[in-house]
Amino acid sequence: MFRLFCAALSVLTFASSARADCADVAGSCTVPMGSYEIILPDQPLNAPIVVYLHGYGGNGKGALRQAHIAKVFQDRGYAVLAPNGMRRGGDGPTIWSFHPDMPKLRDEVAFYEETLSDAVKRFGLNRDRVLLAGFSIGGSMVHYAACRSPDLAAAYAPVAGSFWRPHPKECAGSVKLLHTHGWTDGTFPLEGRIVGSGFAQGDAFVTTSIWREANTCRQPRAKKFSKTGKFMRRAWTECADDTALEFALFDGGHTVPTGWADMAADWFETVVPK
Repeated sequence: MFRLFCAALSVLTFASSARADCADVAGSCTVPMGSYEIILPDQPLNAPIVVYLHGYGGNGKGALRQAHIAKVFQDRGYAVLAPNGMRRGGDGPTIWSFHPDMPKLRDEVAFYEETLSDAVKRFGLNRDRVLLAGFSIGGSMVHYAACRSPDLAAAYAPVAGSFWRPHPKECAGSVKLLHTHGWTDGTFPLEGRIVGSGFAQGDAFVTTSIWREANTCRQPRAKKFSKTGKFMRRAWTECADDTALEFALFDGGHTVPTGWADMAADWFETVVPK
C-alpha cells in the first residue's frame, strides 16, 4: 500500500491508499526557509531519497503527480522529496535562485539541506543516499547546487537544464552526475538560447566540459558508449576515483521522457552502491 505524506491524495494520479499528514498537520511539510512535498515507499526506514526540483512555474505537488517519475522511484524503494520554489516578485511564477546574476530570493542549497535534515528526522530516511534531480531550470539548479556544494547529495541527475552564461569558471569539487537532454529540445536547446529576460542559457556540452575538469578526467573524449531504450549514453571513465560523469541523449524535446526514472535509478545504484 502506498504511503503518502505531505500532499493531498486527490492530486496524485497514482495514489490509492489513505493519506498521512505531515507530522499531524495537513498539507505540505514546512521548514523555516520554505516547504516541500514527499511520498514514501512501503518501507521508509533508511530508504534512499530522490530530491526532485520542478521546472519554471511548477511546484512540488505537480512534480509528484508525474507518475512516470515519482511512482517509478517510489516503487523502487525511494522516498521522493519535492521542494517548492519561491514566487518571483511575491506573486509571480515559481522559480529557483540558481543564476549568480539574478536576484537572490533564497539560499537554495541551504534550503535543500534544511528539507533533507527535516525529512530524515521525520521519516527515518537515509541521508547518505541522496540523488538530487530536476527538470529545466530545476535541472540548472541541480548543476549549480552540485557546483557550489558537491557533497550536498551522493549523486546528481539534471534533465533539460544546464549552466547558464557566463558559464562557471570552475566548481568546488568532483561529483557523480548524469545529464539527460532531448536532441530536439527547443525550450532549453543543447547549445542554449537567449531568453526574454536577456539572460542566456548555457551550453550542455560546455557544462559537461566543466564537470570533466572538476572530475579530473584525463581525456575530453568519452570512453564508454551504451544504449538504454531511447537513451544514447556516453560516459567518461578516465577520471578521478569515486567520480562518475555521463551524458544521455534522447530523440525528443523539452520533457522528462518515460524510462528516465528507471535509467537514473539504475545509474545511481551503480555509482552509489548500498
